[in-house]
Amino acid sequence: MTHSADTAVVISAYRESERIGATVDGARSLPGIDLVIVVDDGSQDEGATARIAREHGAIVVTHARNRGKGAAMETGAAAVAAIEARERTEQARMLLFLDADLEETAGNAAPLIEPVRDGEAGMTIAILPPQRTTGGGHGFVVKLAKDGIRRAVGFEATQPLSGQRCLSRAAFEAALPLAHGFGVETGLTIDVVRAGIRVREVEAEFQHRVTGTDFAAQVHRGRQYRDVALALATRSVPANLRPATWRGR
Repeated sequence: MTHSADTAVVISAYRESERIGATVDGARSLPGIDLVIVVDDGSQDEGATARIAREHGAIVVTHARNRGKGAAMETGAAAVAAIEARERTEQARMLLFLDADLEETAGNAAPLIEPVRDGEAGMTIAILPPQRTTGGGHGFVVKLAKDGIRRAVGFEATQPLSGQRCLSRAAFEAALPLAHGFGVETGLTIDVVRAGIRVREVEAEFQHRVTGTDFAAQVHRGRQYRDVALALATRSVPANLRPATWRGR
C-alpha cells in the first residue's frame, strides 16, 4: 500500500556521526515520509553529525550548545511547521520522533505511524524487543517513570522511556512545552493522556545502543533520573495517592 506524504521524522542527535547516516536512510525509506529533520543538539564534533545527516538527505537544524532532548524535539517540530507554512500545507504532518542511534532499524517504524494515520490513536509508543547489545542499568529510572505515570494518569506504560513515538499535531501541541531533557518521554505520556487523547503501545523491531556500566554511563543515568523526577514534579504527580482511572480517547 502506498501513502501520500503525511509524516515528518524528527531525530534529535548528539555526537552521533557513526550512526546518523544509517538512521536517516532508514527513516527516509518509510512510506509516507517526505521530510526528515535532524536536530544537532550542540554535538561539538567538528560538524560531523550535521554534515553526515545532510549527506544522507536530512534537513539539519543546529543548536549552538547542548540544550537537551526535549528542546531538540521542540526545535525539530518548529522546523516542520515553518516548512509547512512556506509550502502552505493544508494538512499538518504527523510527527515521528526517532532516536539517532537506531541505524537501519529506523526503517521499521511503520507500525508506529499507522494507528495515528488511521485515527486509532493520537500517540503511539514503541515497545522494543530485547536488544542485541549488552549493558544497561538496574531499572531505577524506568521504575521512577513507570510509577510516576501510573500515579499521574493511571496509564500502565510498558517502556515509559521509549523515545520512538508518533504523534498527531494535536497530541504534540497538547504536551507543549515539553519536559526538560530526558524527562520528555515521561512528560509526553502524562500530558497527552491528561488531554484525553488515546495512547497506544506498539511493538516495533528497533535496535539501539544500550548505555553501558562505566562511570560515564552512571552519570548519564543520574541525569535521566533527575530529569524524569523534574518532569513528574512539575506535573504535580502525587507521591502516595491512588492513580486516576485512565479514560483516553
